[in-house]
Amino acid sequence: MQIFFTVREHLSESTPCIYLLGENFDNLPSTFSDNFPISSLVNYFEKEQIPTTVFLDNQVVFAVPYLAPIQENYVHKEKMRNQGHLVAQLIKTHSINKLQVFADAILSKESILCFLEGLNLGSYNYEKKGNSEDYFRDTLQVEVVFSSETETIEQEELEKLTTLCDAVWLTRDLVNDPPNFKKPSIYGQKIEELGKEAGFETEIWNKERIEAEKMGGILGVSQASHEDAIFAKLIYSPKDATNDTPIVLVGKGVTFDIGGANIKTSTAALEIMKSDMGGSASVVGLIYALAKNNIPLYVVGLLPITDNSISNQGLVPGDVITMRSGATVEITNTDGEGRLIMADALDYAKELAPELVIDLATLTGSAVRAIGEEGTVFMGNTDEVLKRALEKSGRETYERLVEFPLWNEYKDYLKSDVADIKNVGGSFAGAIVAGKFLEHFVDYDWIHMDIAAPAYLMKSSSYRGKNGTGTGVRLLYHFLIEQFS
Repeated sequence: MQIFFTVREHLSESTPCIYLLGENFDNLPSTFSDNFPISSLVNYFEKEQIPTTVFLDNQVVFAVPYLAPIQENYVHKEKMRNQGHLVAQLIKTHSINKLQVFADAILSKESILCFLEGLNLGSYNYEKKGNSEDYFRDTLQVEVVFSSETETIEQEELEKLTTLCDAVWLTRDLVNDPPNFKKPSIYGQKIEELGKEAGFETEIWNKERIEAEKMGGILGVSQASHEDAIFAKLIYSPKDATNDTPIVLVGKGVTFDIGGANIKTSTAALEIMKSDMGGSASVVGLIYALAKNNIPLYVVGLLPITDNSISNQGLVPGDVITMRSGATVEITNTDGEGRLIMADALDYAKELAPELVIDLATLTGSAVRAIGEEGTVFMGNTDEVLKRALEKSGRETYERLVEFPLWNEYKDYLKSDVADIKNVGGSFAGAIVAGKFLEHFVDYDWIHMDIAAPAYLMKSSSYRGKNGTGTGVRLLYHFLIEQFS
């Protein structure tokens, strides 16, 4: 059920209502104060600090307990999102297409917005069946009502929040789509449609253009496939952009990764490999949100898109390929394909004279083993100010980050006897060595984000849900606006 937020002036006596309580029950709305079960709720909330449903004579009320602010504000904001998610689960047990939200005056605007964000994102579920685009989601209109003492939220703020959540939903949809419904050509068509809808330009390069660009990494990985690779370029360049040179976002777009000749032997690993294009999906979702919300930033997305199949035409360990940069790469493991296609995109980014390049990729199992699903591994050569700002945005959106080093000694892991560099450097420091490989192809300010762990979850995690999560969209939306807009 997809949610749309609007502002309403007065509470209705019959429309289902979400009530965000204050410290006490002194300020109950007059519409349901007479028969509100105060004593039973006080007892309930003393034991459980989670929302519950109250049935009045002619109205359903979802009561949300008051959570006092704490010193670490970002943790409090996350608790409010989690409360929103819990209410979303309660709503799913009712047939509701319209409800209202009323918050006690003690709650800050920031707290209310975080609750609404969790409510929206927690309502997601993947509903598409088959390869049909003719499907629709049930919608829920949420009307936000303010008391005279509450700090109001403008309609524009609610619309921008709705659009950001929509962008996370579409990112999740792209990741959750079956692999046979998002082969490179189909994926490219979808990107073009989203560009028309949101207002950003798209270029979809075919095999001939990729060959003309001498993108040996993309061509090498895709040569085992029956489906040609594509390279998608997304351009959002508003007239009022605050930056003259673009911020470039590079996203890994492996639509299914069987591993190539180094085939994955784990059934569990293969089952989630439709998510190996999660980095590219997050870039699409982020640019969609920026464009739809008319954020004045010049942003370019670069997406190398292919699958990593196995055939007698494919790469094998020991092969040497020549990248777009002219560097030669020894293939020591064909399951290290993501860095090969990303490297060509990173090299092409040099032509754009970027202000900053950020890449997102479900790149290594090493990142998953290092910090689990609770965060994203990142590294890069940009200055400390931007790195700390990125970490701050990670806390504010609760898409937390851990920085790994790019010490010079890690170059030795990639030494090759037959080429300039090899694609995989052994079993140690896998996430770092993958980043070190990418670093070989950059000469600008750059941040690498390995989102392999949080981009796709096998178990539900609050408003992030199960399966595709849309990791990176909210984080980078916050970061780019705070730092560049």
